[in-house]
Amino acid sequence: MEADPPEDVKEAFRKYSEGGTHMTAEQLRRFLAEVQLEGGGGGGVSVSDAEKVVELVLKTRHHLAKFTRNTLTLDDFHHYLFSADLNPPIKDQVHQDMKAPLSHYFIYTGHNSYLTGNQLSSDCSDVPIIKALKRGVRVVELDIWPNSTKDDVHVLHGRTLTTPVELIKCLKSIKEHAFSASPYPVIITLEDHLTPDLQVKVAQMITETYGDMLFLPECECLQEFPSPEELKYRIIISTKPPKEYLKAKSKDTRNNSMKESDEDEWGKEPAELTADQEDDQKSDSDSEDNEEHQPEASNYKRLIAIHAGKPKGGLKEALKVELDKVRRLSLSEQSLEKATETHGTDVVRFTQRNVLRIYPKGTRFNSSNYKPIIGWMHGAQMVAFNMQGYGRALWLMHGMFRSNGGCGYVKKPDFLMNVSPGGKVFDPKEELPIKKL
Repeated sequence: MEADPPEDVKEAFRKYSEGGTHMTAEQLRRFLAEVQLEGGGGGGVSVSDAEKVVELVLKTRHHLAKFTRNTLTLDDFHHYLFSADLNPPIKDQVHQDMKAPLSHYFIYTGHNSYLTGNQLSSDCSDVPIIKALKRGVRVVELDIWPNSTKDDVHVLHGRTLTTPVELIKCLKSIKEHAFSASPYPVIITLEDHLTPDLQVKVAQMITETYGDMLFLPECECLQEFPSPEELKYRIIISTKPPKEYLKAKSKDTRNNSMKESDEDEWGKEPAELTADQEDDQKSDSDSEDNEEHQPEASNYKRLIAIHAGKPKGGLKEALKVELDKVRRLSLSEQSLEKATETHGTDVVRFTQRNVLRIYPKGTRFNSSNYKPIIGWMHGAQMVAFNMQGYGRALWLMHGMFRSNGGCGYVKKPDFLMNVSPGGKVFDPKEELPIKKL
């Protein structure tokens, strides 16, 4: 026996049936358009659509092939609202605007996508990459390192006991399964630990594997990201340009560090990135010399559509919005929490044009995950998760990206993108009055 309709259902029925005992198809159409925002909340729902709903409700609830009325009672209306089959909570098709720049979307993002288990000793494989893509994940991370003989490229979690997998195998699997769950672009983020000659080899692998599927920007730095709609069925490469890599390598050499720290493995945070001007000038000189001796390196650089990098200076500088280019910045979950304590609105402003990637802290050896809400509420597009992990945080991530047809892109709410006439953006810490509907 079904429970009695709750008061809010009774009120909705009274309002849209205009006080009657039955709701017509036209009255139901108004409810669907105005309350459930079917058809975009406008005139997208027709009377014939509503008539089909009425017919389905009567068939499923009363089990009759033929019926004399084509209206809904209060109990019929209640049954429809709470039926997972007739009125599912999540639409199974893309229904959001997909023509805004990439920075306007939360993106289903994996972390160390090649690992089959824990972060220290599990196997590296293309299998978890395939599983993630079939689920709808749109950002795949590959850590690329020289093999033992320094003549080929492996994917592995560096300086751990994880067993490697060949890069070419991962690239081919991505090509085969990239669009099995969604037509929208797949972004490959490369954690590059290669020498210039191997970067040239990677450029050749990527070009030969993906061909016309690759999105190649016309200019070195994009001024605005294209939209998911424009990038359908495209593969996008995101990493540090070769010059950034060489700069970091030359700095590490001069520091002559004897032991790699957890920060070196997972990436230093912007607040700690301070270097004197002389070092920066030497790094620039070193990288330019290397590029002159490695003319093919430009082929690798040309493939990078979304530039990542470690900015100079503190967090304020890292979150600086530049009008002539867009980029990707990565922060650990801990650094994001620190950043939002003092620079919350700067983070929101940065993510309106640029891409912010959040990754798990280095001590999550068991491939656990963190709370994604802090990243999302500050506009972070790539909240990177260990998809081979487990737990509530991962369930929340999967649930989030079941929305919008499970396409892997969910449009941010307008309040994260709005800028007031005075230049003010959303402040997650600000206490706002509760609106009563």
